[in-house]
Parts: sequence; structure tokens; C-alpha cells
Amino acid sequence: MPSKQLYRPLAQLCLHQQHVAASSKLTHVRCLSTSIFRPIQQVRRPIQPQRPLFVAGQRRPISVSARRRYADVEESFDPADVEREADEVDVCIVGGGPAGLSAAIKLKQIATEDGNEDFRVIVLEKGAEVGAHILSGNVLEPRAIDELLPNWLEDINESRFEYATPAGKDKMRFLTKSSAIPIPAPPQMHNKGNYIISLSQFTKWLGERAEEIGVEIYPGFSAAELLYSSDGSVKGIATGDQGLGRDGKPTAKFERGMEFHAKVTLLGEGCHGSLSKQVQKKFDLRRDCQPQTYGLGLKEVWEVQPDKFHKGEITHTMGHPLPRSVYGGGWMYHYGENLVSIGLVVGLDYANPWIAPYGEFQKMKLHPLYKSVIEGGKCLAYGARALNEGGFQSIPKCSFPGGALIGDSAGFLNVPKIKGTHTSMKSGMLAAEAAYSAIQNNKEASSVFLYEYEDKLRDSWIWPELKQVRNMRPSFSTPLGIYGGIMYSGLEAFVFRGKLPFTLSHHGEDYAQTKPAENFSKITYPKPDNETTFDILTSVSRTGTYHQEDEPSHLVPSKGMDHHAEIDYPEYKGIENRFCPAGVYEYVEDESKDLGVRFQINSQNCIHCKTCSIKDPKQDITWKTPEGASGPKYSMT
Repeated sequence: MPSKQLYRPLAQLCLHQQHVAASSKLTHVRCLSTSIFRPIQQVRRPIQPQRPLFVAGQRRPISVSARRRYADVEESFDPADVEREADEVDVCIVGGGPAGLSAAIKLKQIATEDGNEDFRVIVLEKGAEVGAHILSGNVLEPRAIDELLPNWLEDINESRFEYATPAGKDKMRFLTKSSAIPIPAPPQMHNKGNYIISLSQFTKWLGERAEEIGVEIYPGFSAAELLYSSDGSVKGIATGDQGLGRDGKPTAKFERGMEFHAKVTLLGEGCHGSLSKQVQKKFDLRRDCQPQTYGLGLKEVWEVQPDKFHKGEITHTMGHPLPRSVYGGGWMYHYGENLVSIGLVVGLDYANPWIAPYGEFQKMKLHPLYKSVIEGGKCLAYGARALNEGGFQSIPKCSFPGGALIGDSAGFLNVPKIKGTHTSMKSGMLAAEAAYSAIQNNKEASSVFLYEYEDKLRDSWIWPELKQVRNMRPSFSTPLGIYGGIMYSGLEAFVFRGKLPFTLSHHGEDYAQTKPAENFSKITYPKPDNETTFDILTSVSRTGTYHQEDEPSHLVPSKGMDHHAEIDYPEYKGIENRFCPAGVYEYVEDESKDLGVRFQINSQNCIHCKTCSIKDPKQDITWKTPEGASGPKYSMT
């Protein structure tokens, strides 16, 4: 039977996350080339034995016992030599997003109906709170949430979600530099019956519903390592160590991570997740699918003047400011009370290294279609996140020994719909059904294989929905660019409807599409006016991102800064500074270097978008999981 008691390290980690979460209320942004951080001095106090500690949503006390080891500043030792405490659960879910929380809720629903109230489901979320790392457009198709929690919007439900705006009029426009030409929207983009929401708010609400039925949710816990049984199956995860210095050595605040052993581990980390990448490689899950292709979504939330607000109105655009060779498009959603969600998605398979997605986004806002709405308003929030665009042909095998990939960890985004929340949630629910069945049918096994999950995916509405639109995204990768893609997608949407007897291929990995800078003219973007457009650090300050000054960098070039500059800069002239939407990377003039520049990583600015590990042409930057509770603190995105 799974342990009903959590150990001292988890209590310590909870206290650590509470401190970090409190600290993150302050906005910390590292200026390019100049740090404005000052270390916060902390007083270390021995923890005395006390009564059991409870965490929100936790139905069992966290025991408080003697600490195994203190790290002395004067002491030098390998953190890996410190034994980690371990806890046993039935299902461990990595990631408190829509997929992970849907899986957790479904598992507890099934277990409760089966009379198995002691069935333990835990969710580990690296954000400071549930929803803090969630960003999306978002127009929600309610198909999955209607299945999971049918009364989610009903007035008689005291716990209903209160921030959904029914979708109203749809508009589709092709932009030139100064005009907006109406074009037909494909059926997939019709939004009658859908709702405009903040996915961050929705996810937070979903977490509250999960806690109500006994799911144990631990925000601020970074799952840093996969654990394996002797037979090679995944047996759980380990959280990252806390209190390491920038040099990777223990400080006086050092706390060893904790292990969670589970019969099933579900990875719902979102797009390009660290553990998901590892498990795909170890079990060769991508052997029968095409490479994933990605986009970078940049978003702002504005409060606009009441006379410019049209509640429920949905606008999508293509064309300007992106060149015809670059896939992407913009959106503008009116929701709530005088709020407008505005954003741009840029396909990360672009060839020109001078393109800066952030610069393109700021330029887009100067177009009359957008500027006429947001001018005179106030920008309240900013964020950015990579998203999967590969679709049907890029879905890997989703089950592996001891667990499964769910949501964007697998890549269930419907690109023509510009929607993935409903498919992510449904995948989590299907994985939950398969996991509970497998565990109950193999009660003596330490880990199980979710054979049913793959079958359930193919038998669900996810599969035909994605298969029908499989050829639309790759149709934009022809020499005709955006115009060829628009023409083919129109035929696919209105005539072929996914019934053609072939599947178009993607072009390969996005980073490999990048060409040398010398092949293109340098792009100069308009200077920010600080009213409609903003410099990148001003935008980053609106994310609430926070990383402790002295923690190890989670952005790691393979052989150091100088080596990275030597292999990247001569050919791509600082592409890292341009593809990053948070000012994390820069090349600083330095006469002491052979290149005349020095590569610098301002990891404190990182908003966890994952673009660097996708787009770096040399694939030299590894994005590692940072300390729990760090990163952005989204609340409106």
C-alpha cells in the first residue's frame, strides 16, 4: 500500500517554496549587461520539531522529523552523496497544467466511484502556484471540460468558473502594411459555443477543483530527474535540490530533493518539457513519427477604453508584419470587462536569423487594426511560450514502461483551430482511465504499461480531429510560402476535409532551417514609443519572473560561454538575442575576446518559453529545470 506519510524534506521544500513565492511578488529583471540584483540575506534558523504540517489540498499530514543533514558553508561535499527521502504514491503527475489536472481529477473520480478513497494522486508543479506558468490565447472549446466537470459554468454551482466570456463575432483578416483585407475563415476557426478565457485563471480554478476531491498538489516543486526500476521502467521522479550556489555547490540553505515513487508517472510538462525529451529519447518514442515543429506565441493583455471594447469579438490575422516565408499570425480577443488579449505566433522554422519574434510582435501592434483598439489603453501583462505545431504526423508513441505523455508533452495542438486545451485535457482524462485500469489489474507490480492509452487515443475524438487537418501546417512550407499555404488550406478546409490519401511531411527540425546571417539583410525594428510598443525589459517586468540571484543557471551551453560564441556567432551574428522574447541572451562588446564580443546569459530574465533549446542553430543550449517556484508568475495570461 502506498505510504500515507510524507517526510521531512517535503515539509522543508514547502517552507522554501513559500519563501520564494513571497519573494516573487517583487519584480526582478536583470538589465542587459548590468545586474540590478542584490542578494537577499537570509537568517538560517534550526527547525524544531512541531506538530504536523498541512499543505493546501493535502489530506494527510506532512510529518516533521529530525533533519537528515545540514549543509555547512565551510563544508565541501557532493550533494549526490546525500540520501534522498522517498514517498510512494499511486500516480505521480508532473505538471499542473490542463492535461495534468484533468488526469488527476479523472483519476480521483474513478477511484472514488470504485470505493478506493486511499488512492493517492499527486501533482508536482514547478510554478510558484498553479497557473503561474500557464499562457495561451485563449478561446476554449468546452468539449473536454463538459465531460470532466459538466456543471463548470452553471449558476447553481457555487464553485463554477466565473471568468468565461462567450465567443461572439469572428473576423479573419489578411494584413498589408496599412490595410486589413477580409478573408474567409475556415470552419475550424468558427467559435460559436466557445469561450474566451485566461488559461492561467482557468488552470488555477481547475487546481482548486482537484484539491476538493483529494488530489495532492504541490506547487513550487520542480521535477528534475526521472527514476528507473531495475527492469528499466520509470518508477517515479526526483525533485531538484534546493539551495545550491551559482557554482553548483551547496550553500547554507541546501536541501536535498525528494523522490516520489509511483506505479504510473504521467508527464504533462507542456511543450518541449525536459523530462519528456529524456523519456522520448530513452524509449525511442519518436521512431515512427515526423519531427515536431514549433511556434513561439507572444501575448499581452490590455485594458482598453470602453468605447473600443466589443465583448466576445474574435479577430485573427495573417500577413503583415511577417514576411511571406514565415508562418504565423496574430489574434485579438475582447473578453471580461474592457480586456483585450492580443498576440502573435511566429513559426520557429524561419530561415532568416535577423528576425526577432518580439520585434515582429511590437511592429504588429502599430498596424491600424490593432493600434486603433489598444491606443489610449493600458498594457497589464506580457508573456511568451513555445507551442507545438507538428500536429497529427508529429505525435510520438505516448506510452512507455511506467508512464505516459499527456497534453503538450505529446503535442495535441490543433493548429488550424489554434486550440489545444480541449485535446490536452481529453488526453489527460484518457491516460487517467488507462492508468487506473492498469494499476487495478496489476496490483502486485511496482510499475505498469498503459497499453490501453494508445488505443483510447485512437478511439477518441482527438484522433480524427487532428487527422483531418494534418496537411494544413506543412502546406505553408512550400516555395509559395504563405500564399500557397492559404490556398491549399482553403481547399483542405472546404473541399478535401482531410480525406486525401496522403500526408504531407514537415521539413525537419526547426533549428536546421536557419540560414547564415550573411544571406539576409539586417532588420531594424521601430524604437518603442512606451505607449503602444515597449522595450523588452519593460515587457519582462510584466511577467513577474523571478530567479534567485545565486542559484545555478538553468541555461547551459555544452562547453561554456566562449565555445558557444565561437560556434554560433560568426555564422548567425547573435541570433540568440533575437529569438529570445525575454532578453536572456546577448553578445557584449569585449576587446579581450577574439570575436570582439562576449556571450552572456541573463538567466534571471528567463520566462521558461523553451525557445532557446528549440531554435539555437547549433543545439548547444540545454534548458534545465531551475529551482522550484522560480520563473514567471502569470495571472492574467
